[in-house]
Amino acid sequence: MADMLTPGIAAGRLGEDEIARNFADLHPALDPHEAAVAADRCYFCYDAPCVTACPTEIDIPMFIRQIQSGRPEEAGKTIFDQNILGGMCARVCPTEDLCEGACVREKAEGKPVEIGRLQRYATDSVMARQGHPYDRAPSTGKRVAVVGAGPAGLSCAHRLAMRGHDVTLFDAKEKPGGLNEFGIAAYKSTGDFAADEVTWLMQIGGIELKPRHTLGRDITVEGLKSQFDAVFVGVGLAGVNALEAEGADRDGVQDAVGFIAALRQADDMTSLPVGRNVVVIGGGMTAVDAAVQSKLLGAENVTIAYRRSQDRMGASEYEQQLATSKGVRIVCNAQPVAIHGNGAAVEIELEYTADDGTGLKGTGETMRLPADQVFKAIGQTFTLDAGLELERGKIKVTGAGRTSLDGVWAGGDCTAGDDLTVVGVADGRDAAEDIHATLMNQPAATTGAEIGEAARA
Repeated sequence: MADMLTPGIAAGRLGEDEIARNFADLHPALDPHEAAVAADRCYFCYDAPCVTACPTEIDIPMFIRQIQSGRPEEAGKTIFDQNILGGMCARVCPTEDLCEGACVREKAEGKPVEIGRLQRYATDSVMARQGHPYDRAPSTGKRVAVVGAGPAGLSCAHRLAMRGHDVTLFDAKEKPGGLNEFGIAAYKSTGDFAADEVTWLMQIGGIELKPRHTLGRDITVEGLKSQFDAVFVGVGLAGVNALEAEGADRDGVQDAVGFIAALRQADDMTSLPVGRNVVVIGGGMTAVDAAVQSKLLGAENVTIAYRRSQDRMGASEYEQQLATSKGVRIVCNAQPVAIHGNGAAVEIELEYTADDGTGLKGTGETMRLPADQVFKAIGQTFTLDAGLELERGKIKVTGAGRTSLDGVWAGGDCTAGDDLTVVGVADGRDAAEDIHATLMNQPAATTGAEIGEAARA
């Protein structure tokens, strides 16, 4: 609830029914007839560009054909062979930039096959069944530590367990899931799907979860190396970049990441406080998620302020359009210079920017917007000293996630690459295959076909 210093921030701006409508599933599940109609639009391309565009190399024409022929559970298994978190990826992947963006129907008609919704239909069909679709291989006697229970760590742990290794999965938080549990907009992954997916994944067996174990405080890479045969680090990014603007320490200024996490974990969204006038600083997916959810909670005016031109925004064009459709205003070429107020934020001052070819510069011209709540969505950083070589502020890896230390692999957001759930899954899976090959003195599965065959073996 609001206090004396933050008079514009309050809970209960909207009633329970309106909140429920606002946070309903963004892309509702297809029923069997809808799935069949959607599957009929696929051309089943031989050299399908959608497969190339998928970081986990799912055989998309194959699973859509399986749906078309009335075999959705087989389709789900085709997906899980490549992407064990295919259910979440179906909900949150920027398909408009990946598989659907590469679809030949998108090129020809501007309307791609609904690959994401078809993937959800297939994976949900498998997860609705009791039991787990994979069995563990005979025990290898090898023990592997996986640090971080986000997409990369979960993917790695599952693949290692399936290969017969014993896995101990450490995570700093009290609940596993990482980005999927704490960092996804609530209207993209509704209910407790993230937690349910982890429970389903853990049914493979052979994975011991140890929450509330923070790397650098409770455990160390060197310590784990002495106790386990291999270590995988998938800890994500814990730090948030500082906002370099006067008054950035005023009440009402907070991290967008924390706001999204609080919303994801809330039992009652009507109890979440939000400002009347919200300004989000940044141009990526986190900025859009924070802005849209502020509007859905009842904020009257929500603005995204981004320092570069709109075509440079990290958020996809679809995400930008989603924001504006919800009433969010996007202001580009504007950077914060000051947050004004007497103790608490009341107004934000933005300076217009321009790029003359030598870099981004302020023009000296400013504007002011009412702002009782300011969210920082200006990027996260890797803050841990894990004793691993870094490159551009993240863990340096070569090949399938090999770090500067023998016996230690890494993947996901803490390494270079796009900060997407599907990329983390691919990193963890490929590292697991390399770890398995190293421990067993075997060649690693590296191609999409080999990875899928390893899952089916």
